[in-house]
Amino acid sequence: MATNKLALIRYKTIDNCLRNRYRKWTLDSLIEKVSDALYEYEGIKDGVSRRTIQADIQLMRSDKLGYNAPIVVKDRKYYTYADANYSISNSPINDADMEKMREVVSVLRQLNGFQYFEDMSDLVARLENTVQQRSTGGRSHIQFEGNGQLKGLQFITPLHQAILRKIPLLIEYQSFKAVAPSQGVYYPYLLKEYRNRWFLIAKPKKGKTLATLALDRMVDIQEMAANGFVEYDGVDFERYYADTIGVTKSGRDRGRKVVLWVHPRHAPYVLTKPLHASQELLKQDETGAIICICVVLNFELERELLGFGEAIKVLSPRDLQQRVAKRIVQMQALYEPQPVLP
Repeated sequence: MATNKLALIRYKTIDNCLRNRYRKWTLDSLIEKVSDALYEYEGIKDGVSRRTIQADIQLMRSDKLGYNAPIVVKDRKYYTYADANYSISNSPINDADMEKMREVVSVLRQLNGFQYFEDMSDLVARLENTVQQRSTGGRSHIQFEGNGQLKGLQFITPLHQAILRKIPLLIEYQSFKAVAPSQGVYYPYLLKEYRNRWFLIAKPKKGKTLATLALDRMVDIQEMAANGFVEYDGVDFERYYADTIGVTKSGRDRGRKVVLWVHPRHAPYVLTKPLHASQELLKQDETGAIICICVVLNFELERELLGFGEAIKVLSPRDLQQRVAKRIVQMQALYEPQPVLP
């Protein structure tokens, strides 16, 4: 089992190297990277032999593990993938891996009844449903919310590993406003999901405040030298986002008291599914419900409130009320009849 574990570390490290097309990889540089990884993960100081890495490359090229990696040698010296989009992480799951997944799901299901594992109910259901469907080819018995067209999901695992290992990242990123992607070095701290979109909370090397990067706007990520990592020294992220709906927040933003009127027909929905953990019921009668939440006044809050249409009205604060009212007027203008040109 230990040998298999070390082999997987070697394969994954080689894969990460060959996916990095900003550097030319010789056999010696691959040996150096794998040796560093073995020391970091397992404390192995002896490194790895030239013969072992050569055998690993041949095995990755073959179909024995199902990789069939398109590893080529350029100029008789530099190793790379012929297909720039290839990764062993994209390889299909074999029967042995599927059986191991069944065992893992079985153990998780048994632990799910314990208090410390209550938050795993959703995860266990997802895993069990996916494994069952993939292994039998049958229909799914649970349908979860998701977006199969969403980009950037392939970055979740490498970003999570970079956070755990404290590795700076060179990220190629293109915002919705940019005409072309740009590169920058970031120190990754947190992965956060909101409405099926994933975001990386990180500090740019050239900057003092946290940045929120959407994974679906990332073009590529590459690991940098670990010794340059800058630790996060702010408040715990659980507290940082405790007063926030969504992900948009700066270090200076603070939660504000927002009072809302809810239509009586929609009040049961809002009361049983609170808009935010801070929600309080101030009053309820036949005219509707008055609730209060303490949140940052960001774009996601406005979108959440506008999503209820005529069922919710902002009573205070006044600046939020004016912003929402302005957007309602702009929405109404979209539906007004257009003049017919002669």
